[in-house]
Amino acid sequence: MTAADHDIEKRNVGKGTEQSTHDSAGEKPFYTHEEGNFQDGAARGHAATDEHGRPLVEFDKAAERNARLAGFEKDLGLKGHDYNIVLSVFYISYILFEIPSNMACKWVGPGWFIPAISLGFGIASICTAFVTNMSTASIVRFILGAFEAGMMPGIAYYLSRWYRRSELAFRLALYIVMAPLAGAFGGLLASAILRLPNFGGLHTWRMIFAIEGIITCALSLVAFITLTDRPETARWLTQEEKVLAIARVKSERVGATEVLDKMDWAKTLRGIFNPVTLATSFIFLLDNVTVQGLAFFAPTIVKTIYPRETVMSQQLRTVPPYIVGAFFTVLFPWLSWRFDRRNIFFICCAPLMMAGYIMFLASTNVHVRYVATFIIASGSYSFGALCNAQSAANVISDTARGSAIGTTVMFGNIGGLISTWSFMSSDAPNFPIGNGLNLATSSAIIASSILLGIWMKRDNMRRSNKDIDSELASLSQKEIQDLDWKHPVFRWKP
Repeated sequence: MTAADHDIEKRNVGKGTEQSTHDSAGEKPFYTHEEGNFQDGAARGHAATDEHGRPLVEFDKAAERNARLAGFEKDLGLKGHDYNIVLSVFYISYILFEIPSNMACKWVGPGWFIPAISLGFGIASICTAFVTNMSTASIVRFILGAFEAGMMPGIAYYLSRWYRRSELAFRLALYIVMAPLAGAFGGLLASAILRLPNFGGLHTWRMIFAIEGIITCALSLVAFITLTDRPETARWLTQEEKVLAIARVKSERVGATEVLDKMDWAKTLRGIFNPVTLATSFIFLLDNVTVQGLAFFAPTIVKTIYPRETVMSQQLRTVPPYIVGAFFTVLFPWLSWRFDRRNIFFICCAPLMMAGYIMFLASTNVHVRYVATFIIASGSYSFGALCNAQSAANVISDTARGSAIGTTVMFGNIGGLISTWSFMSSDAPNFPIGNGLNLATSSAIIASSILLGIWMKRDNMRRSNKDIDSELASLSQKEIQDLDWKHPVFRWKP
């Protein structure tokens, strides 16, 4: 029997859902075998999860961009490339702790791990208010990176416990949209904070770090109470909805007998070295050069465009592009959910980024360049949700999913490290090198995405010609589970 004879995976989705529901519910199933009743029950569980199962809100993590305008460099005596070095230290620890943090998230449980690292991040942010030189700033930035390393992949992994592959990108976008919104709100908040004469004896940029750190700590303490590990422990779901929530996710996992498997090195490596994970991670790296560069240097760009305006006015000028970016951060993943496609939206978003950087390179008109920041934000911010959703969709086991997402975000932060050196002060005010680099990365995104889509289609055709029975005949149940994406029934999900 070959996979070409019939689509086994699609047949097993419904069958697996029904079977796992019986297994979990005990003696008496809570739904009938009528399709309508089952779909109604699934919808109830889905709606309840959407209503209550929200992750921790992301607060402004790039306060440096606002602090820079408020005198951060001058007060610490930073000269030349010192500011870029301080930013780079953050990404070094971020990259080093990325995959270990996501494995720790699986081991400890997202319900405890995510609030804990968020609390640590908030405390470190408060400590930033008291740094006095480049050395102390670099130490605190390294600690900040270590705590934040687990946040983005941890949230993506957490949501993958609740949602199916088609649903994950949009739900993840509802978290990621907090990044541009935090950029917008952070600019407004920083502007308001700078109007204060002092805060506990702190002044100017030090107040920004202290107040934002305190708010982050407060939200983290609330999250210890409100954030739950998985559907089984969710207080807002009925027992029926819990069973359906588990069954919906389990139904897509070919060869899996449980939703949350034990830590396994074989599956961990399957997630890291999955070809789609690596290709998607590279695309996220390219995108993050733009996203993080825009986050850190948007105020600097605005300052060069509007040099005569006050600091508070410049802060406010950074807000509108983030609002536009937030809209598209949700729009493209929503379309991804509706069409159950991710790769095509990589191809759709990159031209917007290209257009923005072409405008930066081609014109020195301040209004043209300011409009360009809107176009760049609209194309770049949706990749966070789409890339993590694509990596999650193309593995089977929970362990592989955790390592795949960790790998994707790790590569993304390599892009963030590159971005800290893309807009150099010596390159001001037009930044031709930084803008040229970002034009190149956005062009490479299109080429990489097209090649990845072609490869997935061809490899799916190759898999369709395999004899499934002969492939699995000599393997034990454990060995079949460890195949993960190498399972002959598995198909790539572009």
